[in-house]
Amino acid sequence: MDDSKMVGGKVKKPGKRGRKPAKIDLKAKLERSRQSARECRARKKLRYQYLEELVSSKERAICALREELEMYKQWCSAMDQGKIPSEIKALLTGDDQKTSHCANKSPKNGKNHTASSEQSKSA
Repeated sequence: MDDSKMVGGKVKKPGKRGRKPAKIDLKAKLERSRQSARECRARKKLRYQYLEELVSSKERAICALREELEMYKQWCSAMDQGKIPSEIKALLTGDDQKTSHCANKSPKNGKNHTASSEQSKSA
């Protein structure tokens, strides 16, 4: 006998065991796979959007800090030449109007010049 087996006096052909996979099951499986792929792409897109927003916010913070650093460098070079910048005079005298004017020029990174005035007052 070629591909058949004798079991208990009955001839059984190989590959005929169990339930046949129906085409409906295959279609459902393909649809589930497509849906899973759609969800994966949507999650990936959201993740990339989040990362791009994070990078742009960090870049803005870096630019603001660079501007602040440049301002401090200018103040230091002015003081090295014996000139006291008006912003520092305002901080030292505690003049609220000039301090608020100076704080409006400060970068929007959560830091303003009042922190430096507190340091200069404590020194």
